[in-house]
Amino acid sequence: QVRLVESGGGLVQAGDSLRLSCTASGRAFSRACLGWFRQTPGKEREFVAAVSWDGGSTYYADSVKGRFTIAGDNAKSTVYLQMNSLKPEDSAVYYCAAATTYITAMKTDFGSWGQGTQVTVSS
Repeated sequence: QVRLVESGGGLVQAGDSLRLSCTASGRAFSRACLGWFRQTPGKEREFVAAVSWDGGSTYYADSVKGRFTIAGDNAKSTVYLQMNSLKPEDSAVYYCAAATTYITAMKTDFGSWGQGTQVTVSS
């Protein structure tokens, strides 16, 4: 099992940047695929980005390609989500998650979840 703690959310204006962090702990972390999902009230939690444990592969949702970057720092047991050119529709609670597969975008593959961090983008 992997324990995940997110940080870095906040209120920003459209066009601004924000970086989310997710610190992981637990013996399974070193071989975990780490991902970010987001959820707004009344909607399903949706995939945003994922990175393989070795950083060799990344996946992105079409809605964030070219604006968001996911990267892991194994030395710090942390995965980051750099979000640029933010839009109001990016507003959501962002969740960090871990999966035991090498790389995946499937929500059902992620067995460990953080508590979430709120991102609000004003227009």
